[in-house]
Amino acid sequence: MPELPEVEVTRRSFAGAIQGARVTGLRLGKPLRWPLGVDPETLLGTRVGSVQRRGKYLWLPLEGAGGLLMHLGMSGSLAFLDATPAAGAHDHFDLHTDRGLLRLTDPRRFGAVVWAAALEAEPVATLLGGLGLEPFDERFDGLHLHAALSGRRVAIKQALLAGDIVVGAGNIYACEALFMAGIDPRLPAGKLSRPRADKLATAVRTVLGQALQAGGTTLRDFRDAHGVAGSFQMQAQVYGREGEPCRRCGTPIRRIVQGQRSTFFCPSCQKR
Repeated sequence: MPELPEVEVTRRSFAGAIQGARVTGLRLGKPLRWPLGVDPETLLGTRVGSVQRRGKYLWLPLEGAGGLLMHLGMSGSLAFLDATPAAGAHDHFDLHTDRGLLRLTDPRRFGAVVWAAALEAEPVATLLGGLGLEPFDERFDGLHLHAALSGRRVAIKQALLAGDIVVGAGNIYACEALFMAGIDPRLPAGKLSRPRADKLATAVRTVLGQALQAGGTTLRDFRDAHGVAGSFQMQAQVYGREGEPCRRCGTPIRRIVQGQRSTFFCPSCQKR
C-alpha cells in the first residue's frame, strides 16, 4: 500500500511538469471508490496549479474550477507520460493535458479521484478533516505526541497507524520508527513517557525522511510517475526480516499481528 513517502515521491516526480498545463481531455474507466462528482466537460481548458499533498492524498488545483483530490488506494500508481498509450484493463483515470498524460492505474480499484470546488469544500473537507499533523510540521514533537496519546489503551503501533495524531506513519514506517526509538510496539499508548515520546517523534520524522531520500519503498509494484522504484526496503532494520538477526544485537527479529497487520520488532532492543 503506498504510504506518505511513496505519495510524496510520486508528487515530486510529476508536479513540476504538470503545473501550468492546460486540461485537454479526461477519461474515466471502471468506477473507483467514489464518483468523480463533476461533469468532465466542465474541466476542459482549465490549467493545473501547484500539486499539493495532505497525508496520502494529492490535490490538483484547477484554476477557476476547483480541483481534483486523488488517492492511490492499496495498489494504485500515477504515471505522467509524454505519449498517450491505449488504456489497459487497470487504467481507470486519464487526465490529458497539453504537456502530457497523467494516468491512474489501480488493479484493486480502492483508489479515488474526486472533484471539489475547493480544499475546504465537500467532500474533500470531510476526507481530510480527521487527519493528524504532518510529520515535518514543526508542531509535531514529543509534547504533542505525549498529550495526544494520553489515556489511550490501544497499543502504541496502532495509535501511530490511526493517522489522527500524525499522518505518514504507515505499517512499514511505524515498525521502523518504533525500532529506532527502542519502543516495544505492544506498549499501551497511554503509558508512553514524555522522554520516550520525544524519541519517537524524532524517529518518525527521521524514518520518513530516509524513506523520501530513498524514493519510497517498493515491495511489489510501487513506481513513481516516471516508473522509478523506491529502495527504502533495502535499509529496513526490522520490517520483513522475521527470524533474521537484529542488526544491533543479533537477536532474531520477531513478527506478530496487530490489527490484521504484520508487526516486526526486536524483542531485545525494544522495551515496554
